[in-house]
Amino acid sequence: MSYRLYRNTTLGNSLQESLDELIQSQQITLQLVLQFLLWFDKAINSALAQRVRNKVNFRGSLNMYRFPDNVWTFVLNDVEFREMTEFIKVDKVKIVACDSKNAGSNTTE
Repeated sequence: MSYRLYRNTTLGNSLQESLDELIQSQQITLQLVLQFLLWFDKAINSALAQRVRNKVNFRGSLNMYRFPDNVWTFVLNDVEFREMTEFIKVDKVKIVACDSKNAGSNTTE
């Protein structure tokens, strides 16, 4: 299920809304929508794995953490992000991390 994490991004939500409109107008079938979403999941995970090379260091105070269903969730306070010469400070950050080795193992969820 973690491989579907990016469906809740702006891009993923826009895709789902567009597909919903096509279903409502009966231009495509539900089966095709499910196939499109599966292609999206694979493409976004592949692009992130192969194309993203930037590294960011961050530091903050750990407020809360959880590990349900092999998904880490961290909430940090007073976080400082550093990338090369750039520096950003924010009050609160939520980080969700999934194990990529198990990401595609269960495609029926």
